[in-house]
Amino acid sequence: MRPLLVRLHRWFGLGTAAFLFIAGLTGAVIAWDHELDSALNPSFYHAHTPGTPLSPLELAKRFEAAEPHAEVTFMPLSIEPGTTFMARVSPRTDPKTGAPYPLDYNQIALDPVTGAEQGRRMWGAPSLARENLIPFLYQLHYTLFMPTKMGIDFSVWTMGVVGMVWLLDGFIAIVLAFPNLKSWRKSLAFRLKRGGYALTFDLHRSGGVWLWGLLIVVAVTSISMNLGTQIVRPVVSVFSTLAPDPFRSPSPAGALTPAQADAARTRIVAEAAAIGRREGITAPPGGLFAMPEFGAYGVGYYAAGNDHGDAGLGNPWLVIDGHNDAILGSQIPGRGSAGDIFIQAQFPLHSGRIAGLPGRIAISFTGIVVAMLSVTGVLIWLKKARARRKSSKQSVPVRTRERTAS
Repeated sequence: MRPLLVRLHRWFGLGTAAFLFIAGLTGAVIAWDHELDSALNPSFYHAHTPGTPLSPLELAKRFEAAEPHAEVTFMPLSIEPGTTFMARVSPRTDPKTGAPYPLDYNQIALDPVTGAEQGRRMWGAPSLARENLIPFLYQLHYTLFMPTKMGIDFSVWTMGVVGMVWLLDGFIAIVLAFPNLKSWRKSLAFRLKRGGYALTFDLHRSGGVWLWGLLIVVAVTSISMNLGTQIVRPVVSVFSTLAPDPFRSPSPAGALTPAQADAARTRIVAEAAAIGRREGITAPPGGLFAMPEFGAYGVGYYAAGNDHGDAGLGNPWLVIDGHNDAILGSQIPGRGSAGDIFIQAQFPLHSGRIAGLPGRIAISFTGIVVAMLSVTGVLIWLKKARARRKSSKQSVPVRTRERTAS
């Protein structure tokens, strides 16, 4: 049995090494995406003008009036003092062609006092420029910039399958690391003084053992991040009742026209706090995003600047019908069945934010370890492959002499 497990571990590891190396390093960086992006692009984050800010809705309307081919699809509903109004935008549809207007940006930063534009960029563009670096790494981590063809999102399926193989390989690895009870100490040790191959082997084996629990959590949540709808929710629903996904809850009245969308946004922004209180949410409205194809808006409840959630299961969200303000769905941390809470925990666990700052540090370190395990695994395979080839070459003359002697 052990030879089969060794072979599976070898080929599973080699098959996923490149993907996990990239995911590990980028994951270690994007655990601090806001802090690093702000440090690299201060003018994008820090407002220039002191004074009383305009309302978020007014800022959005002023921008759309100046840029008629663009519409704000996500905006904060509260702004930290001294920071910009940072919003996501999408192109409007050209009525003549039925196609979206071309836009070379999808994120803007406005001075909240004057409404003046301080920056714009294409968030997630494949670029190493200062303004694009952190969004590029974030996008690389989740998609590898793979295309969508024939209705198949290859990035989602590739990283989801890698996560499943990684999860299976994790259980194989822990079995191989402890071949018997007498040798358990070796699987936790690092032969630092010996260095070389011995240390490489220990970094791979013992490094994986020490962080095995965290690695399994990251593997499971990576599957959820990519194949939540396709695999995770159906599997979880076998064991626990799940509420419908609130972010896939369309309005019975269908999509909103541009005029309806503008009126609905104004109305929902004004009523968001009261709607939240009726649902028992004490946090203030923190962000609003449009789901025009569903005829709905999503409202997140959190303090300014806390859009990712500092700790716990994240922020409450309500999905509100743009036609009549009815609640179509909700995701409120801690509410629902055991399966609902498991689903809520996936992003907080994957990002480490479930444990606040210590969790983010742990996840960042785990990302570095994942990259290290990928490199050391390949190095171990290369050394053993060279040894096998050398042994094979040395055995050829021996067999030749035996045939000659006979």
